[in-house]
Amino acid sequence: MAVSYPQIVLFGDSLFQGAASLEDGFCFQAAVQQQVLRRYDVVNRGLSGYNTSNALKLLPQIFSPPGPGVPKLAYLFILFGANDASLPQPVNNQHVPLDKYKQNLVSIITHPNIAAHNPKIHFVTPPPLDELKTSEYDLGIRKHRVSASYSEAVRQVAAEHSVGLINLWEAVMDYAISKTPGFDRSKGNLGDPETGERGHLESLLPDGLHLSAEAYRVFYDVVKPHLGKEWEGTKDEERVGYVLPDWRVAPWLEEDVLKP
Repeated sequence: MAVSYPQIVLFGDSLFQGAASLEDGFCFQAAVQQQVLRRYDVVNRGLSGYNTSNALKLLPQIFSPPGPGVPKLAYLFILFGANDASLPQPVNNQHVPLDKYKQNLVSIITHPNIAAHNPKIHFVTPPPLDELKTSEYDLGIRKHRVSASYSEAVRQVAAEHSVGLINLWEAVMDYAISKTPGFDRSKGNLGDPETGERGHLESLLPDGLHLSAEAYRVFYDVVKPHLGKEWEGTKDEERVGYVLPDWRVAPWLEEDVLKP
């Protein structure tokens, strides 16, 4: 049987689906794959439009329990909430109430198909929502402060269950503010109608919701430190952990080995 590489799975909504796109010379998924090349396969399970209820219902079709021919789930990054946080709608509803959202997150990480692999799990908070932009086309379906409450819920669930946390909300907002000269943080956040200023979120969240290539770079910068610790600082650091051996020690066909 062919050797299988352990997997790093990006499980989420359109924010992870879009991580496979190459824009302005950068691709989040490719950057992660390059970092762990020959050690892990990076698998994208970003599903545009999905909420945590969709994810939990279909989880057995996405993740298999350990077994013959099933790659080990080594890392699991979970990014849901942007759709759960949308306001209830009579048609095409995506809303999941906050308490149920938190319950669904816990049910995902404790699902038998996940738990049996014992992966390193990292929740990712949804990024900020630029309501000043989204209100131009979604008729108020998404609200900055409602979205922020779902990001806070992720922080709480991660802390309560001792799960890793990637605080994408904070990383994007801090970066945007650093690139917005003269913005007074004490007055609130960018993208909030109360401050009335988009600032650099205009470049990071072009439609107010989805990440630009620049924002995906910010995302990668906060994910990068959580990968590669297994071989960091070891001897021959660049080759430790390869699934297939380095060429210097890889076996040859016997008939091709030079005879003395």
